[in-house]
Amino acid sequence: MMKKLVVGILAHVDAGKTTLSESMLYLSGKIGRLGRVDNKDAYLDTYELERARGITIFSKQAMLEIGETQIILLDTPGHVDFSAEMERTLQVLDYAILVISGADGVQGHTKTLWRLLHMYRIPVFLFVNKMDQIGTDKDKLIKELKKQLDDGCIEFGQAEMDNFYDQLAMCEEMMMEAFLETGHIKRVQIQKAVRERKVFPCFFGSALKLEGVEQFMQGLVNYAMIPSYPPEFGAKIFKIARDEQGNRLTYLKITGGRLKVKDVLTNGIRKEKVNQIRIYSGQKFGTVNEIEAGSVCAVTGLSQTRPGEGLGIEAASAAPVLEPVLSYQIILPEGCDPRVMIPKLRQIEEEEPELQIVWDEQLQEIQAQIMGEVQIEILQSLIQSRFGIEVAFDAGRIVYKETIANVVEGVGHFEPLRHYAEVHLLLEPWEPGSGLQFGTQCSEDSLSKSWQRLILSHLEEKVHRGVLTGSAITDLKITLVSGRAHNKHTEGGDFREATYRAVRQGLKEAQSIMLEPYYTFQLELPEKMVGRGMTDIEKMHGTCAISETNGETAVLVGSAPVVTMRNYQKEVMAYTKGLGRLFCSLKGYEPCHNAEEVIENSGYDSERDLANPTGSVFCAHGTGFLVEWDAVKDYMHVESYLQQKGSSGEAVLNQATYSEERWISLEEIDQIINNTFYANQGKKSAWKRRKTARDSYYEQAAYADRQKESKEEYLLVDGYNIIHAWPELKELADENMDGARMKLLDTLSNYQGIRKCRVIVVFDAYRVQGHVEEVIDYHNIHMVFTREAQTADQYIEKFAHDNQKKYNITVATSDGLQQLIIRGAGSALLSARDLKIEIDGANERMKREYQEMKRIDRNYLVDVLSPAAKQQMKEIVNKDNEP
Repeated sequence: MMKKLVVGILAHVDAGKTTLSESMLYLSGKIGRLGRVDNKDAYLDTYELERARGITIFSKQAMLEIGETQIILLDTPGHVDFSAEMERTLQVLDYAILVISGADGVQGHTKTLWRLLHMYRIPVFLFVNKMDQIGTDKDKLIKELKKQLDDGCIEFGQAEMDNFYDQLAMCEEMMMEAFLETGHIKRVQIQKAVRERKVFPCFFGSALKLEGVEQFMQGLVNYAMIPSYPPEFGAKIFKIARDEQGNRLTYLKITGGRLKVKDVLTNGIRKEKVNQIRIYSGQKFGTVNEIEAGSVCAVTGLSQTRPGEGLGIEAASAAPVLEPVLSYQIILPEGCDPRVMIPKLRQIEEEEPELQIVWDEQLQEIQAQIMGEVQIEILQSLIQSRFGIEVAFDAGRIVYKETIANVVEGVGHFEPLRHYAEVHLLLEPWEPGSGLQFGTQCSEDSLSKSWQRLILSHLEEKVHRGVLTGSAITDLKITLVSGRAHNKHTEGGDFREATYRAVRQGLKEAQSIMLEPYYTFQLELPEKMVGRGMTDIEKMHGTCAISETNGETAVLVGSAPVVTMRNYQKEVMAYTKGLGRLFCSLKGYEPCHNAEEVIENSGYDSERDLANPTGSVFCAHGTGFLVEWDAVKDYMHVESYLQQKGSSGEAVLNQATYSEERWISLEEIDQIINNTFYANQGKKSAWKRRKTARDSYYEQAAYADRQKESKEEYLLVDGYNIIHAWPELKELADENMDGARMKLLDTLSNYQGIRKCRVIVVFDAYRVQGHVEEVIDYHNIHMVFTREAQTADQYIEKFAHDNQKKYNITVATSDGLQQLIIRGAGSALLSARDLKIEIDGANERMKREYQEMKRIDRNYLVDVLSPAAKQQMKEIVNKDNEP
């Protein structure tokens, strides 16, 4: 069986990466003639956009054989704007080829690529290209590679020479011992050193002229080790794309076992079946029924996969290090509905996850995060070619982030009526560039393992917003340290609310720091203009130093904020008359140079951000109430982790608080409301004890107040809430929302015919610009579409508040906060589940009554006969049945 190697090819833009790929394909016999980037006929630049721009935009694969080794070559984008696409490919590589321009040496983005290869622990072969150009110096370049990248960079073009073994021996102890004993180092030892990233083989040549390429290819197969794979199935997804017919393709590397057509794949959450396995090489593909470990393929049939996911035994990858730092508004043409456009943009977001397409409700605009101006141009062209829509982009904004400077404990509590959850989180500043880290130090005596896992999943599922500008938080470690659940009233959604509030409450207490993205740059200038360059960098709030000078040109290296350096390339070209060059790559996030100005301009108020509340919900005397963030710790039920740790060295539950707290039943809650709500009104309570759905809210009850018996009954239904809560309607809504809406209306119409109450079904239309409140009669019920900027919740709450004295009102919803408000207004409640049970019960009762009526209405002769006559009839029947 042929040995397989998955090799990625990376480079700074214009280093000749695609040209080297073409040369390797040509020399291996894969293609009959050499394509050229400038001739727009390169084998791997398959997209029209790539051929027009002369750059690689999307990663692609090609297959070639070198001897008994099959190389699966993954070509990646070189331009910094598409570096996230390149980084996703790194997750599946066995080895990497780093192409460096001999004319330019180690450039800014080359160092970024080197850091990523180090982070992903990928062994590297280097090919120094364009050595045919005048002025290139091999010895000088080797010294630069050792200095700028790693001392293990060794020229392999003259392997097996004495000096070659001398250099290898300096890289690794075992090779040193072998060299001292025998004067020789075995190939397997060199392979091992390359695999362990202690040696980085370097080859020199010209890909365009096919110089040194064949030697490089032979060196690649000689000094690379073929990986071994486990027998259990595993796969890593690294790319989502669509073919010319619009079929969704999931690109993956098989990391264990085998994959067959019609196999069912799972990531531990969902399962989907593989319909087709494609092996791509350039633009063409072949299909196979089975594929083994070590191979890269594209499969159809998977509709919900994402880059970075693991299948089978393979774990999911961490989020990419390189991320967009600019946010742009996507401006749609006149008459183009954003609600129609967003699902289309989601398709592109699947293929480019870093875009992060979002609808900003407050600004009423579509936003996308983008790496740079070249990506904007490509996106515009992609949207035009795929959907026939011309979009524009605004000037863009910087994507800021936030972190904290001190350790705090955040507390979140969620306890509206019949719900309960409390969460304590330790928030600690972490290493720059580390993102968000999550963990748990919570005793299972406080929270069971299942609740702890749920809380960690809630921490990971959301982009948590800071309290300075609402920007995403980063460089934090968040640890679950304590919490509490109720054995009867706690539901999963309660911990979601408590977890989110705990993060925000902790951030409000902490000393927050504003972060902004920084570029690391390399600025090449005529030597006489160095002063101008250094002055500019200082004005940009950056730092720099002269790294080298040769009497004619000088090179400045340093870092500066992205916001100040964004358009500096054009300025450099202007004042150097085209002789200067600026290379930038993202360094990461650092404290913002003008934090106060950014915070003030954002106009963000953390305490008015309803989607990210900072306070908590507590319950007393049967009524839920909100507590502001700065008072939450005065009400919390579990003692502070930090206080306990400070006094005793470890966190324990406050036993006094635990023993004093007594959980109460639903009936007791209603009794408390009964006793307190009407205590000062000098009259007996009008509340009845809450019945179950089976008992029915609508059965006649003996109220103390006779006047209430004559009140008309109203059932208000939160339409979309019920649709998404009933599984059979939700499944229908995923395909056809109108169908789900009509099925709900028909169900309620039948129910009204049985119960004879007034039914109002309320649907949100608050996002429809200029929409006025619309009431439509549907058979025997009323259907309401809310006006612009009014949600169904708001309509129901207003109706309940305004009419509670005139009618007996029941509200059907599973929205926890809405239930709290409605119950406080004096109306009865049905959850989505209870409404379903009530309707099914009413239908069943109607059927029984109908059957009973049919049975009574029939006049059977036998029913009126005497016992003696019945016996005689029975004997006659039996006699007739005898043979």
